[in-house]
Amino acid sequence: MIGTGILSLPQQLSSLGYSQAFMPLLFGVIASITLYPMIWINGKYPSANLFQINEILLGKWFGKFINTLLIIQLITFSAGIISDYMHLIQSTALQEQTITGPVLCFLLMLVYIVSGGIKSIARFCILTFFLTIGMVYFTHWAFEKGSISHFLPLFNFFSINDFYEAFKKGYLSILGYELIMFYYPYIVDQKKAYRHSLIGIWISISLCFITTAISVMYYSEWQLENVEFSVLNLFKAGEFSFIERIDIFGITLWVFLIFSTVAAYLWCAKKGVDSLVSKKSNVYLYILAAIIFFIVKMPSSRDFQEKLFTATYYVGYMLILWPVFLIIVYVIRKKKQVQL
Repeated sequence: MIGTGILSLPQQLSSLGYSQAFMPLLFGVIASITLYPMIWINGKYPSANLFQINEILLGKWFGKFINTLLIIQLITFSAGIISDYMHLIQSTALQEQTITGPVLCFLLMLVYIVSGGIKSIARFCILTFFLTIGMVYFTHWAFEKGSISHFLPLFNFFSINDFYEAFKKGYLSILGYELIMFYYPYIVDQKKAYRHSLIGIWISISLCFITTAISVMYYSEWQLENVEFSVLNLFKAGEFSFIERIDIFGITLWVFLIFSTVAAYLWCAKKGVDSLVSKKSNVYLYILAAIIFFIVKMPSSRDFQEKLFTATYYVGYMLILWPVFLIIVYVIRKKKQVQL
């Protein structure tokens, strides 16, 4: 869940001004609620992932059609995350270089991680957590220099449109928990899947809450709206005598978080391709990586890419609500079977 979204989360919530600090907590409540239908429908088919459940409940051909759309969404979503991170690198560390080389290196490493399967990705995610959790320490300078008075009054005035804009843009930052529908069959203790998933969600939500709260304390309302990747700029509030630019250090460590996020999405896309074809092969993984490279490096303007990726991110909301539709189909089919 911690990819590139959290880097610009304060900017995405800026329409709420200083009231944005508590939005991640609302996101956490909604994520906890929407997680339950995912676990419920997977629990009815414990050995099947979402691609297989779609074919079971919707029929072979319509299910494959939906799965094809899901694969496209997963690929484009992955490309968007990589593109955002490469844009961050190019705008801060590699201003006079192209991103072709870094993208190729990133994809080669990504393919290596994903080729090991879901266990390889899980191990890498655990390693990433312990390697990067220490970056929270870098925000304590901003906390010391910030003003707690920015929280007062607790809920500044904002309109419904302001809330809608903040919710629409901000919730994208915590997407990722929906992937449990794809790797659920690989969970050993499936009866505790919901409880354990909630722990993971609220760890991520806590980190989002900490970063937004400190951002509110440290930045002015104008800075919240206009400073891109404001979380990295929080690191600049403090200095080490042996590090000239601590934000570059943060960007370097952040690549582990990008790997862990994109690896999960790419693995899901690969499982989707496996569900469409009769013969499974790792060749499809390389083909998917090549497609991602083409999307990231497509000969188009940055504005067009941002619109494409943003549209894909919003489609991700449909994936969160999709289990509710599947549950309705499941209940209707069960009732028909009982009547027969």
